Amino acid sequence: MPQPTDSASMKGDEPEVRLDLDRSTRIGMPEAIFCSGKTVDQCVAIVTDLLDRQPGSDGPAPDAIVATRVTEEQRDALDVLDPSEVAGSTMIWRSRPATGSTIAVVAAGTSDLTVAAESRLTLEAMGHTVTSITDVGVAGLHRLTAALPRLDDADVVVAIAGMEGALPTVLAGLIPHPIVAVPTSVGYGASFDGATALLGMMASCAPGIAVVGIDNGYGAACAAHRIVSR
Repeated sequence: MPQPTDSASMKGDEPEVRLDLDRSTRIGMPEAIFCSGKTVDQCVAIVTDLLDRQPGSDGPAPDAIVATRVTEEQRDALDVLDPSEVAGSTMIWRSRPATGSTIAVVAAGTSDLTVAAESRLTLEAMGHTVTSITDVGVAGLHRLTAALPRLDDADVVVAIAGMEGALPTVLAGLIPHPIVAVPTSVGYGASFDGATALLGMMASCAPGIAVVGIDNGYGAACAAHRIVSR
């Protein structure tokens, strides 16, 4: 199995960062940069390293670069590196050629948009066309039913909701698409920072829903990518 390639960022004799440049070859998706907990300098160094790499002597060059959970300070520094798109706490550089697949990202409320942006930008970096539908939570079912025709051409639906997390269950009872459900940490005290939505989605009476962790828009995008890539 190909071994991860060490970056040039060193601390003593040990590299601070070991870039997994062969991940696309192994699993079909490049490594994302999870910026939470990293310093500004580390984030800039990693993205710069990836942007500078060329196929050949440097090993495989990344065909898409995704940075998630970017803080405001990190975003200000990374903006200098000319990202393709920035939304919420996600940034991307480069995108794969269009795959021909369409994936819908459906958010229950505007409070879920940061998580939705994480899914959308990750999918766009992978070359998928994304249909974004927002503010169609179950508190106003007429909004959701009015939006259903926009899902007809989607190969997979990523459904994002906080509060009690009912949106994926309702969708799964109305449409035949594979659904990847994302609980968010949005809601009042009884939502327990997303635990209520997570358990509600996992206990759904609508069969066939796949559920990722709380606020994991990136993981949902990767699950959808794996589905359509097969």
